[in-house]
Amino acid sequence: MSLKDQITEDMKTAMRAKDSERLGTIRLLQAAMKQKEVDERIVLDDVAIVAIVDKLIKQRKDSITAFEGAGRQDLADKEKSEMAVLQAYLPERMSPEETLAAVKAIVAELGAAGPGDMGKVMGVVKTRLAGKADMGQVSAAVKAALAG
Repeated sequence: MSLKDQITEDMKTAMRAKDSERLGTIRLLQAAMKQKEVDERIVLDDVAIVAIVDKLIKQRKDSITAFEGAGRQDLADKEKSEMAVLQAYLPERMSPEETLAAVKAIVAELGAAGPGDMGKVMGVVKTRLAGKADMGQVSAAVKAALAG
């Protein structure tokens, strides 16, 4: 079953269970997916859907930080529950150690050295590790690999 089909089935399940919070989050995800399909005139595959989920999770993290900074714990809690629903659609992530090892292998493969090669390395790393690793960890691993 594709990720898109799984999301549709989860929406139906949430409707039957009258789980309005989960249903709202899934509909938000479906709207983002549909928007991407319409804008780019494509049919999304699982990799593209994972990228959308990653983007939505990053937005939630930013919102949580802003809401907690403003003392709005009620809104931060809502964002956290949405983030938990979205994270169910992400594949198993690489550990920080696996991420660092993969990044070091790519740096060695490209013969990159120094912070000036960060862009070149990130371009390759993004294509190979998209959806498999947290891009924040990846960026830190690339900086560490190029500095050391």
